[in-house]
Amino acid sequence: MAARIEGKVSVRLLAEEAVERALRAGATDAEAVGFESEEFAAHVRLGQVEQLTESGSHALGLRVFFAAEGGSRTASTSTSDLSPDGIARLVSGAVELAKVTGVDPFAGLPEREAFGSNDVAAQALYFNDVDAIPAAERIEIARRCEAAALGYDARIQNSKGGDFDASSSHRVMVNSRGFAGEYRRSYCGFSASPIAQDATGAMQGDYWYSSARTAQLLGDPEEIGKIAAQRALRRLGARRVPTQKCPVVFAPEIAKSLMGNLLSAADGDSIYRNASMFAGKLGEQVAGENITMIDDGTMVFDHVLADGTTLKVGGFGTSPFDGDGLRTQRTVVIERGVLKELMLNTYTGRKLGMASTHKASRGLAGAPGIGGGNYFLEPGEATPEQIIGDVKNGLYVLQTMGFGVNLVTGDYSQGASGLWIENGELAYPVEEITIAGNLKDMFRNVSGIGNDLEFRGSGAVPTVRIEGMTIAGS
Repeated sequence: MAARIEGKVSVRLLAEEAVERALRAGATDAEAVGFESEEFAAHVRLGQVEQLTESGSHALGLRVFFAAEGGSRTASTSTSDLSPDGIARLVSGAVELAKVTGVDPFAGLPEREAFGSNDVAAQALYFNDVDAIPAAERIEIARRCEAAALGYDARIQNSKGGDFDASSSHRVMVNSRGFAGEYRRSYCGFSASPIAQDATGAMQGDYWYSSARTAQLLGDPEEIGKIAAQRALRRLGARRVPTQKCPVVFAPEIAKSLMGNLLSAADGDSIYRNASMFAGKLGEQVAGENITMIDDGTMVFDHVLADGTTLKVGGFGTSPFDGDGLRTQRTVVIERGVLKELMLNTYTGRKLGMASTHKASRGLAGAPGIGGGNYFLEPGEATPEQIIGDVKNGLYVLQTMGFGVNLVTGDYSQGASGLWIENGELAYPVEEITIAGNLKDMFRNVSGIGNDLEFRGSGAVPTVRIEGMTIAGS
């Protein structure tokens, strides 16, 4: 078989073969997605290796379409069995399933001229130095990070451990309308999670981490361990505060989740089902004028290395094409508080009578969903210290718990812990409280946006201050 060269399986060729077989079986259109990866994970605790995992995987997904009156019948299957028999079952399974599904007027691949891919090489998503780090060195980095946290202060005697993770992946997509694309990604990262204990025996834990596409950009293990220790220690002596209304300042890692709700509410599928507070709001003011939220699947960052050279590295949410095979793009979803664009894939765009905004996400099985690339809130000019500095009494949130967010009504209520602000200073830690409000009001009551935007993942939001939230405490 052409897809197997000298005993090695070519996922690209197998995907092409699956599409060809589906067409020969009568499908009007077909799309195949191939994925293969190698992963490494080491977990150490108190200096000893507790878990070590190395794994490799490959799989193939197939989606078929059969034209019918009023639309198309469609079905999908996936398999990790890439033998000739496995591919045959993959195709026959999808074809047979499609025959018994209902007709969907919106199902189908994008039009042929819509497909495209950004320059894979220019996006700098894969670095082979990640694979080159020996396993012993990976474990030692995790050990060093945890040891630095444990050695920072006598009040840290325990730990949830240190970790090192690395992976490389290869993704392929081909379809019957002439699109074929593929790209590789690399990742590596490490972390420490120390536990601090005070004189009364009360314990508090926290963590910190470093992650990158290339080993050249990983942080110093001792420095990351030190930060993890400091974050745990600042939580010791936490208390409750009285129920009240006050300003709430969200640390960047918490603000990222909060402001990410703007994109979730702009999800085209939720809009179509009238299951979002943004339904019917396109072109209208949905947040304060200081809010501009962008999703960009094309971002490449310049990093200046120690020797003065500049290294280009693609963002964690960067990819050359989306789950429909459309070229990824930059989309201003909220501009100065106005809902300008929705998060749409081809299918939801058709439902709403609109064009895709190239936000399709794609697993191996099922239809594409909706997912962004690199999302971020445009930063302000104030430092975090300045945002906190004019708060007389308020909360600096370090952690939220629970899932108390309703994107239909906007109701927001989550357990929280953090640091209490008194006269513009971080005074003492607090816990066992709940912060509550309504997202419709919260997004209009953002009174401060920091200048501390930093991409540590596919999303980034700086420090954010919101006025008039309810804190339920003692």
